[in-house]
Amino acid sequence: MLKDPLSPLQSELSAASDATEAIKLLAWYDRHHRVLPWRVTPPEHRKGIKPDPYRIWLSEIMLQQTTVEAVKAYFLKFTSKWPDIQALADATEDDVLRGWAGLGYYSRARNLKKCADMIVSAHNGKFPASVEGLKQLPGIGDYTSAAIAAIAFNIPAAVVDGNVERVVSRLFAIKTMMPQAKAEIRTFTQQITPQDRPGDFAQAMMDLGATICTPKKPACLACPLQDNCMASTQGEPEIYPVKPPKKPRPIRYGAAFIILSTQRQIYLRKRDDKGLLGGMSEVPNSDWVSATEAQSPQEIAQLTSVELAPFTSNWQASGSITHIFTHFELRLSIYKTEAADLPPSNNGWWVAADALSDEALPTVMKKAISAVLPDAFKQVATKKAPV
Repeated sequence: MLKDPLSPLQSELSAASDATEAIKLLAWYDRHHRVLPWRVTPPEHRKGIKPDPYRIWLSEIMLQQTTVEAVKAYFLKFTSKWPDIQALADATEDDVLRGWAGLGYYSRARNLKKCADMIVSAHNGKFPASVEGLKQLPGIGDYTSAAIAAIAFNIPAAVVDGNVERVVSRLFAIKTMMPQAKAEIRTFTQQITPQDRPGDFAQAMMDLGATICTPKKPACLACPLQDNCMASTQGEPEIYPVKPPKKPRPIRYGAAFIILSTQRQIYLRKRDDKGLLGGMSEVPNSDWVSATEAQSPQEIAQLTSVELAPFTSNWQASGSITHIFTHFELRLSIYKTEAADLPPSNNGWWVAADALSDEALPTVMKKAISAVLPDAFKQVATKKAPV
């Protein structure tokens, strides 16, 4: 397959940088960039359209631990409701959590609201135009600050996500095991980041990792950096990045209780603001307890027993669900009952089944409800939903 020729846009770059990787990669990006709802493409750049820091920030927060395809619909819905930083600052945290429900890692949504509030109150509604300034904001760390700085403000910061780690570790055949290799990868990334078009370069690296330099069976013949790639020369790109052996994911057990009214309403309550899934809506459920290999099947069964129900009723067993969090697997037994009166609680409420999609329900709770009401949600996410 023929390699892309250098585009006319690279003449200025070649004068400013001797990084042949950047020259080749930007030429490839000019032709093969993905069109994404938060992205300003090279043709749009040439028309004078500039990236919006708000949209870049929002997309980068959403994309943490979540795929591009999963984020697209959320991003469009989110920005239609809150089109700018002021609108998001004016929203309540509960509204933001409802808009985030299903994306996982709900601390991101809470930090999103805190960050919007700080930008409006302390920065006159403007994002700081420096890596260090951005890192002072809630929920923005090394990666996100570099991504916003490069893409929104054209600062030549090293932007290193999972895709970039894979590309760079192969490009330089970095044999150090992850996560110890991260500092080395960042150094190499900074070394090849150009002074001109650093934002396009960062997005080109992400696109290359997502579409060409994939974890399995990378399309090396189509890669603009093949001639520069040490792993390709060695003939074994898939061994990079070098990862430690996977540890078995621990299993936790519990029970969830679906309370139905005669009007087909479901009883929900709010989780504590701190901790796992903090501030989200849930059905009543037991503690999630880890089981050890030493426990007998009978002891494990007690962790999912109907005896853990919040009140005495005619509870009916309704199957079980499994949900994968980042650091553990959760197995919940599901029980249902009908209740005419509101169970005693100061943080619970009834919601109609056809209004559940408006609630801030994490995916695990949608799965639990769907075990009893299969049509309650048009689509329950089947992908791994991280916390």
